[in-house]
Amino acid sequence: MRILKSGLLFSGIILLSLTGIKSHAQENKVTVVQDSKFEQLLAEKRKINASISVNEKYKIQIFYGENDKARKTLSDFKREFKTLDGTIVFESPTYKVWVGNFRTRFEAEKNLADIRKKYPYALLIKPNK
Repeated sequence: MRILKSGLLFSGIILLSLTGIKSHAQENKVTVVQDSKFEQLLAEKRKINASISVNEKYKIQIFYGENDKARKTLSDFKREFKTLDGTIVFESPTYKVWVGNFRTRFEAEKNLADIRKKYPYALLIKPNK
């Protein structure tokens, strides 16, 4: 019985002494080294995201379907219509190619007439996102 009590007492003293030691595991500083191009890319992305306002503008949808065909359609469009910007939007299960960013319906319809010469199934849309 006496051995058990002394063993228990010894274990308690060791446990108390270990918990009393200050832990130094989280005191080191971490420095992150990143390429300066990353900051430039992030700034450009923030600028682009700030300029995208979907609610109040009209767009023209020139394609919907598979991803590869949407990318090809967008690249073909950008070659022909250099003044208009375009983007690919994914709405499950299809990809849509939206072009233009028109403030008025009149302006959008005027461009729609030109775009329909090349893309006869183009639609005028006003996204609700």
